[in-house]
Amino acid sequence: MINYLYQEQNWQSQLSDLITDPLELLETLKLSPDQLLSGAILASEQFKLRVPRAFAAKIQAGNPQDPLLLQVLPHHLELEDHAGFVTDPLDEEHANQQPGVLHKYQSRFLLTLTGACAVHCRYCFRRHFPYQENLPKSEDWLNIQRYIQSQPDINEVILSGGDPLTLSNRKLKLWIERLETLPQIKFLRIHSRVPIVIPNRVDEELISILKNSRLRIILVVHSNHASELDDFTCSKLSQLAKEQITVLNQAVLLKGVNDTADVLVNLSYRLFDAGVMPYYLHVLDKVKGAHHFDRTPEDISQIYAEVLARLPGYLVPKLVREIAGEKNKTPLFGVSTF
Repeated sequence: MINYLYQEQNWQSQLSDLITDPLELLETLKLSPDQLLSGAILASEQFKLRVPRAFAAKIQAGNPQDPLLLQVLPHHLELEDHAGFVTDPLDEEHANQQPGVLHKYQSRFLLTLTGACAVHCRYCFRRHFPYQENLPKSEDWLNIQRYIQSQPDINEVILSGGDPLTLSNRKLKLWIERLETLPQIKFLRIHSRVPIVIPNRVDEELISILKNSRLRIILVVHSNHASELDDFTCSKLSQLAKEQITVLNQAVLLKGVNDTADVLVNLSYRLFDAGVMPYYLHVLDKVKGAHHFDRTPEDISQIYAEVLARLPGYLVPKLVREIAGEKNKTPLFGVSTF
């Protein structure tokens, strides 16, 4: 019944009615506050809890080790300091050319239109990012346009954030139309977790905006576990695929969440059922507060070797790490770059 109610509710209402109190989340899931609450409150003061109720409905009640819960519930281990885990693990400060613009790769750059997310993933590599200092205002468009035109190698823009699909369709369309005026831009990539955590975000208006753009649009969603992909979520993703919109998935390898070959294999098959192709499997970015999600290089190699053995090649996500200052993601399997 709960899932049905969320299927009927529009995405704007769901986005404005998030769970932000750790106690409410624990009570909703019939979990004992005594076990988890003290650390959750302290960690949430540093990086606030945000969980859509539609996503919380997918979490198994009474299970403190549910893989979806572990991704979103603040934990006292986030408060620990660990060598090598820093606030800006990808050195994005130096790639931040002007408000909204992160330019790390030759042919593409990242445009951060919002700092808002529908869900706060506890492993987020931008959990410390100074969004308020970097959000482009409407009047910044001319500066962004000049920057793009000064870099003739750029042919692709990536909308990221925050999460660009927390923007209204009107604002999203405005930015897409601006980018369409630049002949050198051929591709538009949208990175978003919203279709996974609030599936109703994939509405008819959004589909129309994406399929009618002159740009080749690639939507990259973010799902880490097949339990996130219930039938309703898959039906929404399938709508995009049916409209010839390319949909890819990137996941992060997380201790206790998806760090077994069984889970990763099931995820790839479930994505494929929904018309989504596995794209990247990221090794955890070493962001302060996320050490408890990390696995050793040896463990990662063993897990990925088993995934390779069990999946057809077209369903194997590329195992990668982003290294600050490098001009591309670094593939990890078969090389000594851990």
